[in-house]
Amino acid sequence: MIGMKRIKVLFLIGSMLVLSQSLFAQTNWKGYEHLFTPVQHYVVYQTKLPILLDGKADEPDWGKAVWSADFADIEGDKKPKPLFRTRMKMLWDESNLYVLAELEEPDIWAYYDTHDQVVFHENDFEVFIDPDGDTCDYYEYEVNALNTLFDLMMPLPYRNGGHANASWNSKGFQSAVSIDGTLNDPTDIDKKWTVEMKIPFADLQVGEQVQVPSDGQIWKIDFSRVEWRTQMIDGKYQKMKDPSTGRAYPEYNWVWSPPGLINMHYPERYGMIQFSNLKVGSEPVNFKMSKDETIINYLWLVYYKQQNFRAQHNRYATNLEELEIGQNAEFKINLAATALQFSVEVKAKDGSLLSINETGLFLKSQK
Repeated sequence: MIGMKRIKVLFLIGSMLVLSQSLFAQTNWKGYEHLFTPVQHYVVYQTKLPILLDGKADEPDWGKAVWSADFADIEGDKKPKPLFRTRMKMLWDESNLYVLAELEEPDIWAYYDTHDQVVFHENDFEVFIDPDGDTCDYYEYEVNALNTLFDLMMPLPYRNGGHANASWNSKGFQSAVSIDGTLNDPTDIDKKWTVEMKIPFADLQVGEQVQVPSDGQIWKIDFSRVEWRTQMIDGKYQKMKDPSTGRAYPEYNWVWSPPGLINMHYPERYGMIQFSNLKVGSEPVNFKMSKDETIINYLWLVYYKQQNFRAQHNRYATNLEELEIGQNAEFKINLAATALQFSVEVKAKDGSLLSINETGLFLKSQK
């Protein structure tokens, strides 16, 4: 009897410890849940056929490529679904990534017609690419319904003091727009506009190295659609103004993989694409999520909490307790910090070292 009682007591204590650890783990993420919703993913298959960029997608391989999930609000499920459908599909060959986007729209309009005009001040379609996933040196391509391109490179996100390098120009990017309806005609109801893009891998350099994908490789990428409320003034589309402010209503941002806040410059929150050497239309392959995702999420949790801690205390936390983050049972989180800098590291199961510092630079060193 005594033995049975002891077993029951030990079981109860063990259960309480497990429950306590579980509850503490849940508190780690409180207030940050919107930054850790699952991201979208897509397998990109190869095309061996030439793609004629005309916005019509007549090539057979486009018909074999699958559509993405419909775009959602940039903040995710806490906001209403978009008013109009947006979706995309992709292909690739040895030199380029191809993107086809379909944007339902009853009023198709665009007036900006000069390269590098800030086309997100109108309705547009945008692509963000961070090939190596380090959140630095990522690329952005934006196109409006006139097929006017705004291309730029971001050395760092704005949150880390980055500035858009709008003087960077793609040397091989091409796009075309097809309109099912009329452009800049408010007297009718349009159906959609379609964007077809060719993004050369030669554009996507880190230092001197061109980022050409290999079979099974995963890149970070996201797509955004900017949509403004409009009204007709003197036969032209004009942004609708909020009577209470006298300024234009904020734009809608509809995206493929919602980052969880109104900011497309959180590259770690981009969706994932996995390149396959198989020809499009082959037997589908499964997307292989990294085994390190849990570790990566913990690293980003430390980063977000450190930035908020510094905003409140004018310094970085020097230990996890100050951040109210508990150690994970499966891996050890190592934090080194001064008032102005920090680095957080975790050793993965394969022996590689994953790390993030105060600039948001994410690195994975080989074992």
